[in-house]
Amino acid sequence: MTTDWPFEDTPNTACITTVHVIERRRPILLVTRDEEECDFQFLCGTTNNSDDARVVGLGSILKLDPTVAEVADLPPGWRAWRDDIGSPWSRAPVR
Repeated sequence: MTTDWPFEDTPNTACITTVHVIERRRPILLVTRDEEECDFQFLCGTTNNSDDARVVGLGSILKLDPTVAEVADLPPGWRAWRDDIGSPWSRAPVR
């Protein structure tokens, strides 16, 4: 791990994403962080179908989209969203 790693979790920490993100068909537009487990989800915002879900390492997500480093400090129980990959992130508690 390098000193410029933005997350408190290690690069091999499991997180949830979608097949659309993995296959680069859709950008990451929604990031959530579970309040209990502190797990990240990096989502495209186009599907809630569990068949589309994929588990990947946090390092793989950062390689797919380095702009998610901007939300590395997202607190547990919060979400961040944006309109497109070039837009700024908005943040709010999940509840």
